[in-house]
Amino acid sequence: MDASWVNQAIDKIEADFQRSADTHLIKLELPFLNGIDIYLKDESTHPTGSLKHRLARSLFLYALCNGWIKEGTTVIESSSGSTAVSEAYFARLLGLPFIAVMPKSTAKRKIQQIEFYGGKCHFVDHSSEIYAESERLAKTLGGHYMDQFTYAERATDWRGNNNIANSIFSQMQREPFPTPEWVVMSPGTGGTSATIGRYIRYQRLSSKLCVVDPENSVFYDYYTTGNATISCNKGSRIEGIGRPRVEPSFIPGVVDHMIKVPDAASIATINWLEKLIGRKTGPSTGTNLFGALLLAAEMQKAGQQGSIVTLICDPGERYLDTCYNPDWIAAKIGCYRHYSEQLEQMERTGALTLTQCS
Repeated sequence: MDASWVNQAIDKIEADFQRSADTHLIKLELPFLNGIDIYLKDESTHPTGSLKHRLARSLFLYALCNGWIKEGTTVIESSSGSTAVSEAYFARLLGLPFIAVMPKSTAKRKIQQIEFYGGKCHFVDHSSEIYAESERLAKTLGGHYMDQFTYAERATDWRGNNNIANSIFSQMQREPFPTPEWVVMSPGTGGTSATIGRYIRYQRLSSKLCVVDPENSVFYDYYTTGNATISCNKGSRIEGIGRPRVEPSFIPGVVDHMIKVPDAASIATINWLEKLIGRKTGPSTGTNLFGALLLAAEMQKAGQQGSIVTLICDPGERYLDTCYNPDWIAAKIGCYRHYSEQLEQMERTGALTLTQCS
């Protein structure tokens, strides 16, 4: 192995990190909540526009230090979009070829961004096919399959080292309730929830981790049944989160509570949030925030005070042809008015319950 090239590659990634400021922590103004503060960690401000920028950086460093990536290695990743965008960025930084294996349904804007960074997109019909096809391409091309779904939970240093949990708790230090009652996260690989949950335990904090799962995803069912072989024959409609199989990076033992959030509630919530902060966010942010609001309503009902932190995972501009497109919503999600009305009612009463659309 050419140690000098690897050293230079690591230097380039570390220098890129030093040029990037930390992401913002936004406090929502919600007067209907009495003594309960909700914050959004805005991961859309990373250079590649999403939470996955952190993961991609960690995965490249992990692979370089393990000797898996060398000068000229073709990097292959299975992804629904955002991780591939970020990995394409780092591959270009290191002068490496990059191929993203993804479902044909991936948002066009993500495909364009991967190609902008010099990556190539390789499409499959169903999200369950991305794993085997990525392995096949890596073998055929003599490349490296990054495999975010296996390595996400181990590539990130969960004890600290400016991971997302470290950043959240540092930024909360001067807030009225500096130790959040809840941190809310939706799983794609499960790596971020593993990092947050482990960090909470390692730092001996009183915070609890709630993981919110969309429809057509197996994480919630795995958490409640313990059956690791469970699978789903449909792909998640909330792009970037939810998986048809239990991913190795999802660690249920660090999760304190899970909520299954209807996809229509996620769509309703991003529209509600846009009116509140004046900009669009990705659909997984809607899943996150709806879960946070449910927990806030429970706290308010119990007379509790405290803070809740969740994430803006990526910007809504990536989804103008999907979750902000009325035709796509009508075809894939259906009516979400029921949940919009529930959010409006919460603004009046402070109450919110998870009731299905009739």
